[in-house]
Amino acid sequence: MPTLMTLSLAVNILVLVPIVVLMSIKSPLVDEACGLFTAARRILFSICFTILSASIVLVNIPVPAFVAALLLMQVVYKITTPVTVGRLQNPVVMSNLLIAAFHSATLVRIFSTIGEVLFALG
Repeated sequence: MPTLMTLSLAVNILVLVPIVVLMSIKSPLVDEACGLFTAARRILFSICFTILSASIVLVNIPVPAFVAALLLMQVVYKITTPVTVGRLQNPVVMSNLLIAAFHSATLVRIFSTIGEVLFALG
C-alpha cells in the first residue's frame, strides 16, 4: 500500500510543481488553460498550493487516513470538472480525469487495507 500512496502523492507533486510555478509567474500558458489571473484563479492557485504542500508532507510522513482524505477530495473535484467547465475537450479536464482514475485506485487500495480502522467509531 505505501507504494501506491507514494505514487499518487508523487503524481500530485510532479503535476503541481510546474502548475504552481507557472501560475506564480502569471504564464500565458496557464492563462490559456485556466483563464485570466482573476480572484477565481488566485483561489485555484491556493488550492493547488495546498494540495502540493500536503502531498510533500505526506510523502515524508505517510499517514494513510490523511492521504485518503486528500485523495478523496481531489477525486471529487476532478471528476466534477467536466460539468463545471462545460466540456470534456479541455487539457485541464482530461488530465483531471486521468489523475482521478489513478487516485481512485489508490483509494480502493487504502480502504481495502485499512478501511475498517478508518471507519471505526471512537
